[in-house]
Amino acid sequence: MQQIIHFVIRYKNFLLYIFLMIVSLGFTIQSHSYHQSRFFNSSNWLTGNILETSNNVSTYFGLDAENQKLMDENRRLRDLLFNVGEIDSIVIDSTQRTYTITTGRVIKNSFSEPRNYITIDKGEEDSVNGDMGVITSKGILGIIENTSNHFATVQSILNEKSNINAKIKNTDHFGSLVWDMKRYDVVQLIDIPRLVKLTVGDTIVTGGMSSIFPENIPIGTIRKFDLNSSNSFYSIDVALFNDMTNIKNVYIVNNEYREEIEALENQTPSDD
Repeated sequence: MQQIIHFVIRYKNFLLYIFLMIVSLGFTIQSHSYHQSRFFNSSNWLTGNILETSNNVSTYFGLDAENQKLMDENRRLRDLLFNVGEIDSIVIDSTQRTYTITTGRVIKNSFSEPRNYITIDKGEEDSVNGDMGVITSKGILGIIENTSNHFATVQSILNEKSNINAKIKNTDHFGSLVWDMKRYDVVQLIDIPRLVKLTVGDTIVTGGMSSIFPENIPIGTIRKFDLNSSNSFYSIDVALFNDMTNIKNVYIVNNEYREEIEALENQTPSDD
């Protein structure tokens, strides 16, 4: 209290000046409509800017939550999209759906090695297991290889061991999607017969002969193509839709009938 009194005494002239200036400004604003209008306009401008800045700050810190909401909504939409072609009662009877979708995030990604892997933040506690497909909003990413309680590793399509059924969109011409380990933005589609008519820019999608991925998931477009050494099949360079160097949010796709399909196929003898 003593310090406050000393402060007032020491700066009494300055404080008196500030007080009189505020009083005079108040009288001026009240007695002149023009000044009153300018004062309130300035106040509104200042208040508006403060509120806008505050809103921008709060919006920035809420981006993660908003992004998760969008991911969840996209998951539900993709769930319906992957199943709507299978059964007509998908919305009514969800127990009959073929594919289920889980959202996840990438926590580690490699793309410059012969065998590239991606680590995601979903594992066995999230019902994620091996041989599930992983995609993004732009296209396929790879296949789950190993899992722990909370994490999983994904064999990237940029992996010399990767081999995924793929086809030319809107046709029944199937082949195998592999990687020649040369470029991180280009993979190869092989085993397409030379009789097939190809055009640079044609879209490549997942095929219907896989128990892992739904049919028609985007992969990329034809960049160039040549006949192989036997001149019987094409070797096609496919420019990926995904930027494999910048992957964050993913969707894990589970075929509910995959194990049943694979068990049946393993029991069925093949011609040797």
